[in-house]
Amino acid sequence: MSIIKQEDFIQSIADALQYISYYHPQDYIQALGEAYKLEQSPAAKDAIAQILTNSRMCAEGKRPLCQDTGIVVAFVKVGMGVKFESDLTLEQMVNEGVSRAYLLPENKLRASIVVDPAGIRKNTKDNTPAVTHVQLVQGDKVEVDIAAKGGGSENKAKLAMLNPNDSIVDWVLETVPTMGAGWCPPGMLGIGIGGSAEKAMLLAKESLMQPIDMHELKARGASNRLEELRLEIYEKVNNLGIGAQGFG
Repeated sequence: MSIIKQEDFIQSIADALQYISYYHPQDYIQALGEAYKLEQSPAAKDAIAQILTNSRMCAEGKRPLCQDTGIVVAFVKVGMGVKFESDLTLEQMVNEGVSRAYLLPENKLRASIVVDPAGIRKNTKDNTPAVTHVQLVQGDKVEVDIAAKGGGSENKAKLAMLNPNDSIVDWVLETVPTMGAGWCPPGMLGIGIGGSAEKAMLLAKESLMQPIDMHELKARGASNRLEELRLEIYEKVNNLGIGAQGFG
């Protein structure tokens, strides 16, 4: 049985949040670089260049990539052979890590979370609580996927209960233009299909944690219906003409 100590888990959460506040994932940078090469609109091409420049400056200076440092979402997979040495619950440990990360003096991050959201809306001052999803799995390890989901993109989330003969592609093409530039395009669309309403939304969010491989998929071509759907949505959404930062 593996022993996970409270302090180790909390500090891992804090370190991860500081890390993702100033480092883009490599696959995102590579995908954005490919998009820059293909972009025809001068304004959109300049917007992509500014995002890439900003990314490098943040990595070098260890400063936030965006002023909106997001609501924290943690996907925690706990092996059934794990024992925690802690007087806190798992969710409390995640929140302690969030608080520690967002109040770090060397790189304070913006606190966006409020309590009593239907009432006084008082800021919690340390960006807690996070949204924590826990899954029990085989094994003796703990794996955490963590995101700081910006409010602009989070607030553009949509849910639809489609009829069996409705087109998923048509719904996406109707929905994306209504989002304006508030989700800071160019971005990724995470789409969950099937299950109950909350399961579909969870699938959509989890999909955003997957590697970005659209340019590789375009090069090799689709090998199944799901990949065909991805390519169709990619092409048709880009043909809407929204462009980087909404500049066309």
